[in-house]
Amino acid sequence: MVMTTSASVPAGSDSATADHTVTDRLVEANERYASAFSDPGMDARPVQRVAVVACMDARIDLHAALGLKLGDCHTIRNAGGVVTDDVIRSLTISQRALGTRSVALIHHTNCGMESITEDFRHDLELEVGQRPVWAVEAFRDADQDVRQSIERVRTSPFLLHTDDVRGFVFDVKTGLLREVDPA
Repeated sequence: MVMTTSASVPAGSDSATADHTVTDRLVEANERYASAFSDPGMDARPVQRVAVVACMDARIDLHAALGLKLGDCHTIRNAGGVVTDDVIRSLTISQRALGTRSVALIHHTNCGMESITEDFRHDLELEVGQRPVWAVEAFRDADQDVRQSIERVRTSPFLLHTDDVRGFVFDVKTGLLREVDPA
């Protein structure tokens, strides 16, 4: 399988010019997409009844890596793929309003969240004069953070379905998932 990315922009070329931004390119791409689009007639309820929480890392083509198609799952992504209050909010809506029953948590190797600390918030406060209300949720050990994320999901009083919660680390070099033992 050949993976294509837009990362192969020629060296020295700017991805956006003064009169043509990256967002402009996205809008143009959407216009091409919409010209051939037809309503698939899907419901917002995921066919596989699963919600996937994963890192926002651009190297992970989540649907391809998991063999998922449009409409199969709810996808919740953030920096690190950590379970935050907002992830619990999204999972609660996913389960209670849209019928999901399973949760897959996916961190990955070589994550940027392993190289920063909570001092990031302090540095932001010094720079902008206001301390962020959110935690950075940095971690040193992806496996341990997956275990913590599993525990956060399993113990949330808002979630109805916590018996099928599994966690994984995606290897960005091989494309393989490795399951993390929650114990």
